[in-house]
Amino acid sequence: MSRIVITGMGAVTPVGIGTDRYLEAIGGGVCGIDRITKIDTENLAVKIAGEVKNFDPLDYIPRKIAENMVDFMHYAYAAAEEALRDSGMEVDPFRTGIMMGTALDGLAEISRTQQAADLGKKVGPKFLTKVLGNLAPAQFAIAHGIKGPGMTVNTACSSGGDAITMAAMMLRAGDADAMVVMAGEASVNELLIGSLTRSQALTRVHNDDPTRASRPFDADRSGFVIGEGGGALVLETLEHARKRGARIHGELVGYANNTDAYHMVAPHPQGEGAAACVRVALRRAGLAPEQIGYLNAHGTSTPAGDIAEANAIRAVFGDWTDQLPVSSTKGATGHLMGAGGITEVIACIGAVRDGILPVNLNYDTPDPQCDLHVVASVGAKADVAYAMSNSLGFGGQNACIIVGKYRD
Repeated sequence: MSRIVITGMGAVTPVGIGTDRYLEAIGGGVCGIDRITKIDTENLAVKIAGEVKNFDPLDYIPRKIAENMVDFMHYAYAAAEEALRDSGMEVDPFRTGIMMGTALDGLAEISRTQQAADLGKKVGPKFLTKVLGNLAPAQFAIAHGIKGPGMTVNTACSSGGDAITMAAMMLRAGDADAMVVMAGEASVNELLIGSLTRSQALTRVHNDDPTRASRPFDADRSGFVIGEGGGALVLETLEHARKRGARIHGELVGYANNTDAYHMVAPHPQGEGAAACVRVALRRAGLAPEQIGYLNAHGTSTPAGDIAEANAIRAVFGDWTDQLPVSSTKGATGHLMGAGGITEVIACIGAVRDGILPVNLNYDTPDPQCDLHVVASVGAKADVAYAMSNSLGFGGQNACIIVGKYRD
């Protein structure tokens, strides 16, 4: 079976644009959550989010293309540009594929368009091409001549992880030699915030202290904080990467996807489905649980969700749980939804490549129901051979990705 390596990475996040800035921020305790600036929050109970700051799409995307896209596309496209540039790869049109992950597609643009339509403004002819999830990778494919397999994955908040899994399957099936995997979300809009507030999923007790709002696994957590951004990877078969002398950041050694078949929005209380997903990824990687040296948890900062995930982790890792460093980067970025599945894998690649563990912000009071070895201090380091990223989504969607140090 072909080995798969990561040769390019790109990130657009609330804590920084560019992979280096992102990794430095999540390892250094930087928080990107603040008061919302992109919409009027006067009539909203929740007024904070992890917004992407100081982002001008024209800095990353040609004007003609940028004007035909909206924010979730801009973030994914910019991240993919960075990843492709980082890889140093020349696209072989029919042997390069593209995969996209997004949970919300163009929901923000739908919200804006409906508000304008309510005021009598006509809907523009490009509305549909600005809200369909697959149009972001289509734009990128057109710009770079990518003519291999392409697909857009929409599995709620596991979309990014599942896009990586689908890309790996394409590579191992021999359908491509390289895959660009991208993801993007623009979640700051009234429809989403209003709905999630009514469902009591979002925290509303830290509007005046945004950097303290997202607190994964902490006893005082009260809900998640929405975030926005994009992430991208270039995956290649090892043979293809070696042939062109590519610099390799790490190896994709395991991946898995499954569903809880339990509830539309709530996870199984014992994390049954998530635990099963992790076991499949470990089996595919040929690893024992004790070989995982860092785990980037889904960790949204919801009362029930964090407990369910902690139960899943302990069910799989047993006594090793007491030594396994675990953190959720959502304390820094908020919940990037589909895009988080890729940016959090980038955090894992940073851990195995650089030995720097992302900090779990705002972990002040341990919750005995989340009995994990949480990385709570800035500057934590470890020699990590293998790292795991979990992504769990509405509908009981579970994704698990394992990356490792590249060894020739």
